[in-house]
Amino acid sequence: MADWCAPGKRQGGPRGRAFCAARQPVLPSADNTRMPQIQLTAAERKQHRADAHHIDPVVIIGADGLTPAVHKEADAALNAHGLIKVRVLCDDRIARETIYQQLADALDAAPIQHIGKLFVLWRPRPAREKAPDEERKPGPKNVKVLKYSKRGGQRPEVKILRVLGNQHLTPGGKIKRSQPRQKSVKKSRLG
Repeated sequence: MADWCAPGKRQGGPRGRAFCAARQPVLPSADNTRMPQIQLTAAERKQHRADAHHIDPVVIIGADGLTPAVHKEADAALNAHGLIKVRVLCDDRIARETIYQQLADALDAAPIQHIGKLFVLWRPRPAREKAPDEERKPGPKNVKVLKYSKRGGQRPEVKILRVLGNQHLTPGGKIKRSQPRQKSVKKSRLG
């Protein structure tokens, strides 16, 4: 099991629990091949706890414990959402704490919160690249139009207009529907 502080750094906490100011577990370093755990500041951890308040558990760990299926589901949920809640149906507190640390280490996620049978884990979501769709037409755009007054001392009137893909904005600030281009008969015969 992970010890919550290095020896000599223990302080008395609320309700007689021992904790240190960093609240980072100190794991035995049998092998240094693992990636270091994500380090979060107290403010970031607090923000993630607040964001996770309304989230329902997406992964439930049953009597079998940490199985490859649990790892796969938790990894998929972290990739999709970034912040997840995990429920453990085990009654043993020490076993729950070890599952919490093992799951966080195996998924390279930051342990955010552990209350009872609920865990909160966070990992930054990977950047997704969108494939460009060449057949897709441009979508709507919000355009800011400034209309200046004829008298110089007043502020310009600001309008935000929504221009659809088949429309364009005239120099006067009006929206007109674009006409389809006329196809040349001669060019269509050549090509």
